[in-house]
Amino acid sequence: MANINPSLEKNPNSGFGVQANQIGERFINKDGTFNITRTGLPRWETLSLYSYMQRVHWFKFLLIILVSYFTLNVLFTLGYVLIGVEQLEGFEDKNYWHNIEESFYFSTQSFTTVGYGRINPHGTGANILASLETMLGWLFFALVTGLFYGRATRPKAFLKFSQQALFAPYRGGMGLMFRVVPYKDNHYLTNATAVVNLSLINLEKKEYDFYTLKLERDKVDSFAMNWTIVHPIDQDSPLQHLSKEDMEAADVEVFVHVSGFDTVYSNTVMARTSYTFHELVHNAKFVPMFHTSHDGKKTVIDLDKLNEHILLES
Repeated sequence: MANINPSLEKNPNSGFGVQANQIGERFINKDGTFNITRTGLPRWETLSLYSYMQRVHWFKFLLIILVSYFTLNVLFTLGYVLIGVEQLEGFEDKNYWHNIEESFYFSTQSFTTVGYGRINPHGTGANILASLETMLGWLFFALVTGLFYGRATRPKAFLKFSQQALFAPYRGGMGLMFRVVPYKDNHYLTNATAVVNLSLINLEKKEYDFYTLKLERDKVDSFAMNWTIVHPIDQDSPLQHLSKEDMEAADVEVFVHVSGFDTVYSNTVMARTSYTFHELVHNAKFVPMFHTSHDGKKTVIDLDKLNEHILLES
């Protein structure tokens, strides 16, 4: 591998381990999560249920709520059956299986504290069970309400990154560049800042070295359009003398951290991603992704062109 300028300042605060034989495929996943799995403790002790319910997809979130609601009511229905359905009054049909069905609907009414009144408990066991179910019901819906509120109000950076980073011509030389764009209406950032770090294996020491890459521009006052973040590859760049083969051997990975103030949430938001060697494209340039509208009054951003680039002749 080509030598890296030894005078370049390394980043000692990466937070990652340096032993090359102890690190997985990548440090940070494309979606910004850390590529880490924890073992050695019971799963229930390492799992943050609240965090999971905040991050899981909406469809799975609603499915978990629905299945939990159904399961709890089935369990209480079994309780009424074990106590004896005769302790519930108001059944219109004395058929046993129909009464079990009616017991389930009574359970849902007690659980939600609706209580239509046609069926009611009159035995001690049924009254105790109905009382416990009512208490559990309002606790359940208080928890669900809190989760819904947390998901709806949790600040999130609605940013999309290009799938590849490019080595492209830049001011008579070369630069490493990638694009990021806010994709939700009205979720624009102010005072947006970018921090880009690089990891590569020092083949002599068999350890990872980390560098903070100098950027053409690491801050924009108003981040409403796409932003092409550029690292100039000059004498101050650890990438200056590295060939494609060198980068592959060094297991190069580029970490990206973009943060800014979202006026909708009135809070600071952050997004991360990374690019490994296989996501770096050499000698290419991005296709422009914005243009003037037909009437000339607005700027149109084509989000579907975020990843579009063309290869240049060598």
